[in-house]
Amino acid sequence: MEFEALPPLLSDHHKAGIKSINNAVVGEESAEGEPRQFVRGKTDPKEKALVRKLDWYIMPTICVMYFLNYVDRNAIAQARLNHMEKDLNMVGNEFNTAVSILFVGYVLIQVPSNMLITRIKPGIYMSGCMFLWAMVSGCTAAVKSYGGLVACRFFLGIAEAPFYPGATYILAIYYTHSEMAARVGLMYCGQLLATGFTGLISAGVFAGMDGLRGLTGWQWLFIIEGALTAFVAILGFWLLPNTLEDTHWLTEEERKLVRVRMERNKISDVLSKATALEGLKQACKDKRTWLFCFMQMFHLSASAFNAFFPTVVKTLGYDTTITLLLTCPPFVLAGAGSVLVGWSSGRFNEMTWHITGTLSVAIVGFVVAASTLNTAARYVACFIFTVGAFSANSVIVGWASSTLSQTEEKRAVILALTNVFGHVGYIYGAYLWPDSDEPRYGIGFGASAGFALLSICCAWVMRTLLIHDNKRIRASTSEHVNLYSY
Repeated sequence: MEFEALPPLLSDHHKAGIKSINNAVVGEESAEGEPRQFVRGKTDPKEKALVRKLDWYIMPTICVMYFLNYVDRNAIAQARLNHMEKDLNMVGNEFNTAVSILFVGYVLIQVPSNMLITRIKPGIYMSGCMFLWAMVSGCTAAVKSYGGLVACRFFLGIAEAPFYPGATYILAIYYTHSEMAARVGLMYCGQLLATGFTGLISAGVFAGMDGLRGLTGWQWLFIIEGALTAFVAILGFWLLPNTLEDTHWLTEEERKLVRVRMERNKISDVLSKATALEGLKQACKDKRTWLFCFMQMFHLSASAFNAFFPTVVKTLGYDTTITLLLTCPPFVLAGAGSVLVGWSSGRFNEMTWHITGTLSVAIVGFVVAASTLNTAARYVACFIFTVGAFSANSVIVGWASSTLSQTEEKRAVILALTNVFGHVGYIYGAYLWPDSDEPRYGIGFGASAGFALLSICCAWVMRTLLIHDNKRIRASTSEHVNLYSY
């Protein structure tokens, strides 16, 4: 089909470009006025080449950076198995507080950070923040008390806060709605691999470096991981894209093609350009914003087990080295699941059933894990709930980005707000896994199952709202328009 109405701000050259690369896009209307549930592949060789180039430059850099984001954040979970609590004289729920305090700093900074990122060069900003969190992470090796650890964790949260919403904002600048979920899934795969491979890294460090030069294994872990993060941050200054005009590895023709793709991809209720403050107001006034926020908060609350995953695996009865090695396979499989589900959601232009299916799988895993202490059954359950819980994230983030993208400023705020609400779940989620509940951890698994069910409910309410919005948009025009996907 041809687009009957083109935005008046496009030149004839851009209009020709739209016709030459026209594909089915997210939310394209069907004859009945609802979004098509399948997205055709690209046919224009120039667009294919552009997307391949974007993938080669953007995705490896962002995935490695996000991998290290979680390696540094989750190092405390492995350090716990190397007598860190004893060394710092920690008792009671002090470890849980050290875990959760990171997310206090994290949620305070994200929204202001993403309001700022629309006005500066995002690639340089994010690389600078990465170098800062590398320094804070490395300094954790020098703490001598519980208070020092809490301070380091709080400032680590502040330094890490800009990355995830900033990275999803960069993806939203360059990728269409149908491409977003798969890319977010690939980026999220970096986090899952980090959670898994940190166990392998820690096992090697603890076995070979504990006591070396008078430092414990957990101290060496923070030093090594901080140094590696700093090195990658320096590379990021050259590799991460900025705005279209400031990204040196794009040609002028490629910049024009990116603009055409983004114009073609807009939902029909697009608004005019706004200031950062106006974008915040637009986001806060939209009731769908808060529904997405609660959807993500419940989802990440169900995923809060990741900071305690080594502790849960330890209940299988193995020594520290074997326990750390066993933490890896479930997250490797979850990474593959995240990419596959993200691709499927974008390919078939469907979100609600993907979220329902993955989180239902997670609920089954949580129930099995809480119901038995059998070693084999419990380890299988670790695979089930890990894959199910983490596979939904890319769908939720991609859905929020495509639905609430009426202005760049609004979208940037939305991506930060949903992540802020999501990580609020990590703050209280840290207290759902007390040592007193060992080894069954029925409180944590039961709460996680409940949170997953609430996230599913939010998805179905959102689906109902978007069906109503599509009917309103379709009734307002007889032209071919882009509609919301659900």
